[in-house]
Amino acid sequence: MTRLIAIVALWFAALPAWAAVEIEEVTTDSGITAWLVQEPAIPFTALELRFRGGTSLDRPGQQGAVNLMTGLLEEGAGEMDARDFARSRDALAASFRYSAGDDSVSVSARFLTENRDEAVALLRESLVAPRFDADAIERVRAQVLSGLASDARDPNYLARQGFDAMAFGDHPYGAPGRGTIDSVRALTREDIVQAHRDVFARDRVYVAAAGDISPEELKTLLDRLLAELPETGAPMPGPAEITIPGGTTVISFDTPQSVAVFGQEGIAQDHPDFFPMFVLNQILGGGSFESRLMEEVRVKRGLTYGVYSYLAPREWAAVYLGSVASANERIAEAIAVIRDEWAKAAADGVTGEEVEAAKTYLTGAYPLRFDGNAQIASIMAGMQMQGLPIDYIATRNDKVRAVTVEDVNRVAAEYLTPDGLHFVVVGQPEGLDGS
Repeated sequence: MTRLIAIVALWFAALPAWAAVEIEEVTTDSGITAWLVQEPAIPFTALELRFRGGTSLDRPGQQGAVNLMTGLLEEGAGEMDARDFARSRDALAASFRYSAGDDSVSVSARFLTENRDEAVALLRESLVAPRFDADAIERVRAQVLSGLASDARDPNYLARQGFDAMAFGDHPYGAPGRGTIDSVRALTREDIVQAHRDVFARDRVYVAAAGDISPEELKTLLDRLLAELPETGAPMPGPAEITIPGGTTVISFDTPQSVAVFGQEGIAQDHPDFFPMFVLNQILGGGSFESRLMEEVRVKRGLTYGVYSYLAPREWAAVYLGSVASANERIAEAIAVIRDEWAKAAADGVTGEEVEAAKTYLTGAYPLRFDGNAQIASIMAGMQMQGLPIDYIATRNDKVRAVTVEDVNRVAAEYLTPDGLHFVVVGQPEGLDGS
């Protein structure tokens, strides 16, 4: 592992300009498609696998099964228990990371060229032959339960989960991806094995690689790695209807500062109006000190340390979200200002100067994302899941630059719904009515 870290550090010195990133599509003999960026200057490779579905594939009554299963993938595989697996991985100076999100289970691997075959063989064992030993299940279950107990004391988590529950109802998006304390305690080994069958299948995998590997080598690697996975997994959950109305919901919580998550229906990434909305959000609440929300809520009134908004297009639904925290006696004023700014943008639009400043920021910040093989592989896998074209990296900034003030003002009037904006507030807010 130490050697891999040293080689990764050297890679940064040889990092090519982001605009020179050239993606090649590779198809294996068994039909697996992958995107590849070759960078032979440093002898290591980053491999990213995304299995579509994620925690939204949890079966009824088994919330948290996919998350718990994912946490067990490096806790022993094949003939190796958890300790042997970790020793083997470290001896190869390889790095494996497994994580579960709403829409995918991600597997991120980094390995040296000289150890590629052995590292991929070990990774394969974790994907096709995880042991799910009883002691490992209880150890990881305890870790998850500890995290859930911490979440129950975190107003930020409570606000986010409260919003999701209201927005998505009975759809899997409305349930906590890591489950609840009761649901995780009730999970059996059979539930975990079933979650593994549901997630890891060839019909839902997206693959990206960046580094010292040729197309032919990648083809061979992927067929060895994924050949033994089943062809199909569990059915996808399907679209979510966003059911949250405008208004305010208060969740009582003993804290001197209230946290609010706010949002409305959003816009999908492949929608023709996505980029005008993207620029609009940067102006309205994109997180920089130049945003309207930051100026009005923090700078002028001192109601918060930070307020931001962002577009959140998930696979099965799109929402437009934001967050703010303020003292209990001032959160009502902060919410009123946010509602007012939402309404002003919808009614009056924005200025040409604001649009140009937002486009300059968004195009300038984009290249900073391409700061390593792992990041490039992750971006490419995400692009595939979102259905973006293979030339998106090269054309993305052109799409931002093409947005006009007329475009932004049109989408502001069409998509911003001040009356549909809902705030979920966790704390002891003064002057707010809510259920």
